[in-house]
Amino acid sequence: MEKESLKFKVIELENFLFNEKRGVLYKLIIETVEKPLFERALERTAGNQLKAARILGINRNTMRTKIRKLGIDPNIYKHL
Repeated sequence: MEKESLKFKVIELENFLFNEKRGVLYKLIIETVEKPLFERALERTAGNQLKAARILGINRNTMRTKIRKLGIDPNIYKHL
């Protein structure tokens, strides 16, 4: 997916949510994008949190904290 295509999708989501969810728009967009992003990184690395963190450009401890916060079980990606 090209960078411009992703930008278009974010703008499309923002436009959809703008009138409905004033004041929480940023939080809703982050929540919508963040979990699938982390799940995909774990899927690509067969559940390896260190490699997934490197892909995302974040610290390993941040990765682990986000996984817990988002309710993701990294073990389900180890057998894919």
